[in-house]
Amino acid sequence: MIFKCDNCGYTREVPDKYSGKTAKCPKCKSNVKIGKIDDQAGIDRHSLTDFIQRTSKKNRGKDLFELETSHLLDINLNGIVWTKTGSMVAYTGDIKFTREGVLEHGVGKLLKKAVSGEGARLTKAEGKGTLFLADAGKNISILKLQGESIFVNGNDVLGFEGNIQWDIKIMKKVAGMLAGGLFNIKLEGTGMVAITTHHDPITLTVSPNKPVITDPNATVAWSGTLAPEIKTDISFKTFLGRGSGESIQMKFEGDGFVVIQPYEEVYLQSG
Repeated sequence: MIFKCDNCGYTREVPDKYSGKTAKCPKCKSNVKIGKIDDQAGIDRHSLTDFIQRTSKKNRGKDLFELETSHLLDINLNGIVWTKTGSMVAYTGDIKFTREGVLEHGVGKLLKKAVSGEGARLTKAEGKGTLFLADAGKNISILKLQGESIFVNGNDVLGFEGNIQWDIKIMKKVAGMLAGGLFNIKLEGTGMVAITTHHDPITLTVSPNKPVITDPNATVAWSGTLAPEIKTDISFKTFLGRGSGESIQMKFEGDGFVVIQPYEEVYLQSG
């Protein structure tokens, strides 16, 4: 007998004795009745029909941003969204893609983008249809801002609504010392934002008496209320290979949160 979750598509074999019982899906935690799933109404396992049924697009909901899978963003587009350049993997409907204009967001942002590399380049998707975005198989998280602001590593912004205000922030103090994590995008307003992480993200709470210190290459995002301080731990021992190995750190103090990933990503700057 085949257990199949109609919500996320997860499948596995289960003993016949569980027929008719309700079980919790190990992947999405939805309650699923096992009874009528046996043999998928006569469909042979691993057949082409079985594959199409298991992997076909699911109707996840009616929000602008929905997760088709943890690695694939489904956008129910009816207007404008900004997407990370190169992240489109498929679409249906009438959608026009426009590379961000040279002066579309003003000279100030143009100058920042000139030194911030590919990680901050955007494409405008406009029209009506279904748009699918992904980024190198990374995990995707959807955030709904409600008059709030958040800083996100420029390389980890996958997409956001057209009415979200954004600006590139450059951490000048460590320019030339770090290959990545220098250029961040501040997103502010009301609307949906999608960010990416290597593996599942972890959120750490920052409070006045409990600062959080992170590795820049593992730092994905932080609340707009925080302004990280760059700490350096470069000494003679470091150059001899006897230091901690974490020569550059970000220190967050105040009230807010920091999102990290269990992976140290090195970003290559263009130019």
